Amino acid sequence: MGSLPSYLLRHTVTVEPSIEQGTFEPLYGPPVTVTCFVDDRLQKILNNEGEEIVARTVIYMPLDTTCPPGSRVTMTGRQAQVLAALRRDGGGLPTPDHLEVALQ
Repeated sequence: MGSLPSYLLRHTVTVEPSIEQGTFEPLYGPPVTVTCFVDDRLQKILNNEGEEIVARTVIYMPLDTTCPPGSRVTMTGRQAQVLAALRRDGGGLPTPDHLEVALQ
């Protein structure tokens, strides 16, 4: 399988990758349009530090997408911060490899 099937990528979002924390606010890279699958739901997940958090939206993106925690995602007029970005890579197994992004 390799990557997410294209028929699942029904949505489009804009990702502004987090670069670093500025003096007063975060600094972001240039916006990038990403086709993905958006799942609006409340879900308990573990963030990259292993803490349990509640995500309002989970987005499934192609694995090569740059979207680290702290990035800003815009979808249907709403902006949200990335709480966690989890790589789902089957390492060559026939799985749908993707980046699972949890939003605030």
